Amino acid sequence: MTSDPFPETEATRRGNERHPTSLERLEQRITHVASLVPLTRIGGTVTQVTPAYVQVSGLSRHLKLGDSIAFGMSRTPPLGEVVRIDEAGATIKPFDASLKIGPGEIAWLHGNQSLHPDVSWKGRVLNALGAAIDGQGSLREGARAYAFDAEPPSALNRQRVRAPLKSGVRVMDLFTPLCAGQRIGIFAGSGVGKSTLLSMLARSRGFDTVVLALVGERGREVREFLEDALAQNRSRAITVVSTGDESPMMRRMAPKTALAIAEFFRDQGDSVLLIVDSVTRFAHATREVALAAGEAPVARGYTPSVFSELPKLLERAGPGAEGTGSITGVFSVLVDGDDHNDPIADSIRGTLDGHIVLDRKIADQGRYPAVNVLTSVSRLANTVWTPEQRKLVMMLRAMIAHFEDTRDLRLMGGYQKGADAELDKAIDIVPRLYDVMKQTLTDPPSTDPFQDVARALTAGAEATENAPPEPR
Repeated sequence: MTSDPFPETEATRRGNERHPTSLERLEQRITHVASLVPLTRIGGTVTQVTPAYVQVSGLSRHLKLGDSIAFGMSRTPPLGEVVRIDEAGATIKPFDASLKIGPGEIAWLHGNQSLHPDVSWKGRVLNALGAAIDGQGSLREGARAYAFDAEPPSALNRQRVRAPLKSGVRVMDLFTPLCAGQRIGIFAGSGVGKSTLLSMLARSRGFDTVVLALVGERGREVREFLEDALAQNRSRAITVVSTGDESPMMRRMAPKTALAIAEFFRDQGDSVLLIVDSVTRFAHATREVALAAGEAPVARGYTPSVFSELPKLLERAGPGAEGTGSITGVFSVLVDGDDHNDPIADSIRGTLDGHIVLDRKIADQGRYPAVNVLTSVSRLANTVWTPEQRKLVMMLRAMIAHFEDTRDLRLMGGYQKGADAELDKAIDIVPRLYDVMKQTLTDPPSTDPFQDVARALTAGAEATENAPPEPR
């Protein structure tokens, strides 16, 4: 017996109290086939092919920016996106970096691209166009289409962000706590532990669904992330991968694909963790596409469209409308040359609900995660902390600032114990606090960071009291 090529979807089974009749099933099949094979097609001709773009004539009056174009007559034709339109023709940016076409090739209007996510996608690995790449067969399509470039929920219809979350990362839960629906950035230079911190967040058990976008990553790191960081959450995670050797169109599309999937699960009522690594590579890909379209650079080579695309992407994460779930967004930002004020980092920092800064000096001291608690901020921390916790965190932050400001003076022997009571207290407490904040992937997630700090400081105080007196 052959399987039904148009199986009844999960959404249909949930939405109908009775099974559809044979006539209704036939209508569904005909509608599906009609959507795949349109009765008419609009085509043009390829007139110019360059390493950066393809020029097509004869289609301009039928197009709008963002439309998809299919090249050739094959069953699965290569696709491109319209990035510029003028009277002479349209500029198309192909998704395939090694597209093999020439002048005279037929280019067909393919319309807007969209996804049909389904609950069965959990545990799967997709490319930037939403096709499975994990060798486990094709994906089941859901009932509703989600656009790659969807609009965020209306500002006045969104839920308030109030529910606290435990990330399991001690230093974050202490100094930059998260809420469900918050959007936070992890700012770091290369080799400072950004991917490791993301891996620690990905194993958090406080979410129904995890959606991960690996944008421009090294190919070898994909399996490492899937098999190590997502080992415990693999069955609840959907991973969208676009490695660094893929075209800028694929790298630009991957975060949008991940957000469309996250929006589906948010609308199902799930609490979704969305991790995008990294937004900087999305900005680089967007810049390449804009330059191919003839846009002029304005800030360190970045075009104006980059700075309009970033908030549109980031605003899609966050709380959903009333009655739906939320998307807690964690966006990594690769800081070029450790310059935390470069245009991309500055633009993203002003859009998000907080930022965690990883410091190379802290990493050089062997303290991981290398979070600089003095420059890291969570704009929703006051929603999470109790008054007592807020007072304690402010006191610890002041001690760390006093300890770090006097580091050079103490190393040179310019400070004598007893000259400053507050500094003496910081010298006693801060090193123990640093030990508490150390955490690796092999360590279990923290369940109560304030209790961890209390135990460490109590043990340190007892050790000091029991120590023999210093000889005079």
